[in-house]
Amino acid sequence: METNGQANGGRSKKKENGDGKDNLWSAILEEVQNQGNTKLPSNKNVLVLGDNETGKTTLIAKLQGVEDPKKGSALEYAYIDVRDEYRDDHTRLSVWVLDGDPGHTNLLKFALNEETFQHTLVILTVAMTTPWGVLDQLQSWASVLGDHIDKLDLTPEQRLQSKKHQVQKWQRYTEPGDELEPASSPMKRSSRNLSDELDSDDEDNALPEAVLTTNLGLDIVVVATKTDYMTTLEKEHDYRDEHFDFMQQWIRRFCLQYGAALFYTSAKEDKNCDLLYKYLTHRIYGLPFRTPALIVEKDAVLIPAGWDSMKKISILYENMQTCKPDDYYRDVIVQPATRKSGGHREAEVAAEDEQAFLQRQLAALQAGAPAPRADSPLRAAQRTTAQLDGAKIGMGPGTPGNEGVLANFFNSLLYKKTGSPGARAADASPAAAAARSDAAAELDRLTRAKRAPPLDLSSSDC
Repeated sequence: METNGQANGGRSKKKENGDGKDNLWSAILEEVQNQGNTKLPSNKNVLVLGDNETGKTTLIAKLQGVEDPKKGSALEYAYIDVRDEYRDDHTRLSVWVLDGDPGHTNLLKFALNEETFQHTLVILTVAMTTPWGVLDQLQSWASVLGDHIDKLDLTPEQRLQSKKHQVQKWQRYTEPGDELEPASSPMKRSSRNLSDELDSDDEDNALPEAVLTTNLGLDIVVVATKTDYMTTLEKEHDYRDEHFDFMQQWIRRFCLQYGAALFYTSAKEDKNCDLLYKYLTHRIYGLPFRTPALIVEKDAVLIPAGWDSMKKISILYENMQTCKPDDYYRDVIVQPATRKSGGHREAEVAAEDEQAFLQRQLAALQAGAPAPRADSPLRAAQRTTAQLDGAKIGMGPGTPGNEGVLANFFNSLLYKKTGSPGARAADASPAAAAARSDAAAELDRLTRAKRAPPLDLSSSDC
């Protein structure tokens, strides 16, 4: 009996060991399967909107790591290689760049439609080279985007869920470092963005003042490019810190309205470009982003969506001495009257051929008609020349009448080009022949006078 009991006990232990091994292998297989399901998706998109000359193509080239960007037209397509170092995975992020011409907005349907809506992040670009147009451009493109989304064939449930998702993202934002605290930590619970305990169906959590008052249901990032030009604004247009603070508070208020993040970038000085890339991968793929908000340097501002508030923006008001926060934007940030637009070339003015001009003036003077432009110095000189033509020419050198020879000499310049228009008619003119003869005689006289030997005064008697 004991022998049978020992045998049964041995079989039980073997069975338990076998079950343990099976459970271990099951756990490994399940983990591998879960890892396979968490690969980076390949259907994500970025849509870039903004006026021409705001650096859209250069910005995307910087995110791609391309040194020589090539600008396209209408609707450009590019992609950014995204790599997840933690899971040793990579994918391609599609990028659509729309031309700044309003006539191309009808092409939005190819980049943002019912299938891509929930997988798209939008970048709105403005440039510090035209600071007076920043707010108008943001509002204009946000309006274009909103109108396009309204036309999409989305169900009311899809629209509601996308907007609710944006509210939750804003509320669940935590400062980098806070997520390392235990869930019961007072710091975690007192986060300004509430906590991860937010119920997806809970609508009682009110948003802060002025936040997401216009909810488009999409992730939006506002990028102010070419911030290196802010130094030029200070030197050439007398911009001061209060002007930049006034601009920043208006841009941040716009970002609050649409629930957008804000980045000041400079591709030329490589400011915030890498951080923008990391933030995009964070919002789109959930990759880590541990950089806090940066508001100290006026040309390198970085504000993640969910961090800002009207209370924080009001700190900028303290530096405004000559303006108020609610002043009309263009009344404070005024476009210089003498500034030339970088996107347009001045019309070229073609100069009239010299000989044709002189021929026309001579014909008018010989015909006795008044010159078309009496106030022109050149025409006044021509009039003087014509008057001198009637003077006596054959005076000796050094006499007051020598001006007649010079007048005829200058008159002969009209016919120095044999191939010029009217050359044959000019050759047949007696006045022209006389002028050439007098000019030649004068030049010959000057040449003989120059070659004549100097007088020897040493042999003369005193």
